[in-house]
Amino acid sequence: MPEIEPKDQSLKALSGLHLWHAPMSSCSQRVRIVMAETDQTFDSHVVDLERGEHASEAYQSIHPKGVVPALVDDGHLIIESIDIIQHVAGADSPLMNGASRDVLARADAAQLDLKLLTFEFLFRGAPAKSDEVAQAFQRNHKNAWLTAFYRDFAAGFERDRIKQAVIRTRDDFELLDRRLSDGRAFLAGEEMTLEDVAWMPNAHRFDLMGWPFERTPNLLQWFERMKTRQSYQTGLVDWEHSGAIDMFRSYTDSRRAEGTDISSFL
Repeated sequence: MPEIEPKDQSLKALSGLHLWHAPMSSCSQRVRIVMAETDQTFDSHVVDLERGEHASEAYQSIHPKGVVPALVDDGHLIIESIDIIQHVAGADSPLMNGASRDVLARADAAQLDLKLLTFEFLFRGAPAKSDEVAQAFQRNHKNAWLTAFYRDFAAGFERDRIKQAVIRTRDDFELLDRRLSDGRAFLAGEEMTLEDVAWMPNAHRFDLMGWPFERTPNLLQWFERMKTRQSYQTGLVDWEHSGAIDMFRSYTDSRRAEGTDISSFL
């Protein structure tokens, strides 16, 4: 698994699994789900994204891109969520058997669109950060792509940028729906694999946005099955803030009433 040399050398002295994560980060959710599926425990280090902790010098010395998650396993640092879930599962895990690298890579690539659409269709309904917090983030965060993304969000994303992200998401979900069309229970077959782990948080997030999953009935049924797993509860739902979920659903309803919800871009 890809491992990087930590800037913070104290990480090398850590024993066991240490996870830097955020409660509602989809990439963090993947890791917590695979931890639950494999019955592993970890030392939790919650990064407060709302307060801009990922822009701190301390966190950027752990994760050079200043995003979550980051995992240290007995002093070894891994920072990409797809790499982390493979590492946590282990090469001999049933979760690895039959998991398609192409499907995992597609889930990884989908995160950019998920981020943009989350900000547009969920976070735009949340209270704006104070000027002080926003300016400090721009000053302190060293990830040029991320700081530009936040500026674009504040200015308003171009409609075509949103539409193209929606179209790519539709294509992803249609591919997964076809994969499930033979009646299989999971994305790779009859056993759960990392394919399911990688896509579960995305389905959950788009459900909050009011995505029309009825257009992909096989995928909808798969998602309903995934929601019954204990790992979905302990790795995802238990970490969510109920007030935030209520706010997101209310904002989705208001955009739907205005005709500007995510379905209007399909």
